[in-house]
Amino acid sequence: MRWALIKAAVAGTTMVALAFLIPLGLMVQQTARDRAFTAAERQAAALGPALAITTDQGAIARAVASTDAGAQGRMAVHLPAPGPVPAADSPSPPSAPPNPPSNPLPSSLPSSLPSSLPSSLPSEPSSAGAPMIGPDGGATIGEARALAADVGTAGGQGRSFTVEVPGGFALLQPVAVDTGRTAVVEVFVADGDLTRGVSTAWLVLSAVALALVAISVLVADRMGTRIVGSARRLAAAARSLGGGNLAVRVPVDDRQTAGSPEELREAAHAFNTMADRVVQLLAAERELAADLSHRLRTPLTVLRLNAASLGEGDAADATRHAVSQLEREVDQIIRSARRAPEDAPAVTVGCDAAEVIRERVGFWSALAEDEGRRWQLAGADQPAGVSVQRGDLAAAVDALLGNVFRHTPVGTAFSVDVLATDSSVIVLVGDAGPGFTDPEAALERGQGDGGEGSTGLGLDIARKLAEVTGGDLALGRSAGLGGAEIRLRLQARPDGAPARASRRRSRGTLFQR
Repeated sequence: MRWALIKAAVAGTTMVALAFLIPLGLMVQQTARDRAFTAAERQAAALGPALAITTDQGAIARAVASTDAGAQGRMAVHLPAPGPVPAADSPSPPSAPPNPPSNPLPSSLPSSLPSSLPSSLPSEPSSAGAPMIGPDGGATIGEARALAADVGTAGGQGRSFTVEVPGGFALLQPVAVDTGRTAVVEVFVADGDLTRGVSTAWLVLSAVALALVAISVLVADRMGTRIVGSARRLAAAARSLGGGNLAVRVPVDDRQTAGSPEELREAAHAFNTMADRVVQLLAAERELAADLSHRLRTPLTVLRLNAASLGEGDAADATRHAVSQLEREVDQIIRSARRAPEDAPAVTVGCDAAEVIRERVGFWSALAEDEGRRWQLAGADQPAGVSVQRGDLAAAVDALLGNVFRHTPVGTAFSVDVLATDSSVIVLVGDAGPGFTDPEAALERGQGDGGEGSTGLGLDIARKLAEVTGGDLALGRSAGLGGAEIRLRLQARPDGAPARASRRRSRGTLFQR
């Protein structure tokens, strides 16, 4: 989301900047052009007073040299030819005056000039700074660049205009002289003058546009940081709640959420409300479990009293031992149910799986002997450390062995194998019964099909225990007995003793009733 906001800000600001940058750049370019021609017009107008007073070539040359354009060789003055003043309604060039002066040529021209001039001169512009003879017999002072035809047009029409010449443009400005005739002032405007300052203006405008884009990126990044930060805090709280931290909440009124969108603040409020409700429901479930477990105390007390009256004998001792263990389990359930998850002690779990399995198989062996079941235990004579609590592993083993007694006919043999390696401990529980008709359905929680007394939770308890350690639970068919086989793989405890596989078997005997 943060990068999306930044990209949107860059795109929007760039379009707005271009919408203003291009017209402003074109306007600056036109302004520079107008400024150059306006300066040329001022230079030409500066010669107006001098031409109105005199047409002396020396004076005009000094006047031209006194201007900036003249000093740079960019100004020329085209003087009219000597002669009578033309009529006002005659657009043709004026004829010779009735009384021509004794020296019609400018006094500054050389006396060795031929007495007769050609009737027409070349129409190409002059390249020298000395006075030249114009196309109508007049003199040109300065470096002329415009064609003679353009100069004649400007003088004949009496209006100024510009013509394109090599390297730029020439401004032709007609000016009335003292003789009543019209001179033409030519000012050269180079191409560089037309674009002077335009590049700098473009750079400044581009820098302003880039600055606007950078500012928009910073603003978008700031906004995106607030939005993304709030979303990440909400996601982190959700992950923490999913991991079992029921005390986690999302702050909604601190400085970090001051600039968050209202939608995310509402989501944070909803998350906190949901977390509070989850805590309340779990507390109610714990109380219910504790109450239900507490109700078992009365029948357990009666059972313990009845077991005490059985007298002496192996069966009586086994019954009393089972009742005592059942009382301990009920007490543990009540304590665990009433303890909040955050109050649970943080202890390092771990036990010897071989020892636990030997104990539980020994417990179930009494019932196996009563039902005439042959049993065998292998691999439990070597230490096999696992990262689970002893009580949890005992409950899982009891669930697996209980399935054998519950779902197979009386007299069906079973076996328990323990395979320990450096990375895992595998417990194999097999029997000679009919096996699983639908292994996938058997692994689903609550899918017990063994009739009365079956809840379908035994395999699920063992599977969850294996998954907690990074292991798994799989169902198959026993290779030795031909019935069902349950494979429980547990992660070995890192600090456990080196494991060595052992196949020593403990065998039970077959008793007939």
